[in-house]
Formats: sequence, structure tokens, C-alpha cells
Amino acid sequence: MVSDKIKLTAKDILEKEFKTGVRGYKQEDVDKYLDLIIKDYEMFQQEVEDLQQENLRLRKQLEETSRRQPVTQPAGTTNFDILKRLSNLEKHVFGNKLYD
Repeated sequence: MVSDKIKLTAKDILEKEFKTGVRGYKQEDVDKYLDLIIKDYEMFQQEVEDLQQENLRLRKQLEETSRRQPVTQPAGTTNFDILKRLSNLEKHVFGNKLYD
């Protein structure tokens, strides 16, 4: 997946031809420098692809982990709240006989 923001590829750099002028640069120096740039571009592209794959793998792992986690108590519910509700239910079912 190549971003639309990237203007050049390693192939674009490799195939670029420069016109020579009267006081132009040494073609050999330009070629050596462009070779270095091409290697960097290839390395950067591989690094981007590796990171994209890792990102995808981590997203899937997170998704699987979140599916496996048990359902927790709703926010704000504490053990005290649960015990209080249980006590109220016992009073309702058994009446005051439970505490006599």
C-alpha cells in the first residue's frame, strides 16, 4: 500500500535522466548518489510494509483479545451495591422472618 503523498519510487529515481550542461556535474557522482537514494527508498518502502503488516496483526490480536475477555460489572456497580440488592431481595421474598 503506497501512500498518495509519496511522489517518487525507487524505479522513478533509477529511470530519471538529467540533461548535461556546459558546467554540469560528473555523471558518475550523480549516479552513485542516486544509487544511495534508491537503496534508501527501497529500505523505507520495506519498513513501511513491515509496519503496516505489524499494525494489522496487532489490530487483529486486540480484536480477538477483546472478544475473549469476560463481561465485567457495569460501571459504578460495586460489591456493596450487589450485597444491598441481595439483601433487599431477601427481605422481599422472605419478609422480616429472615431477621427474627
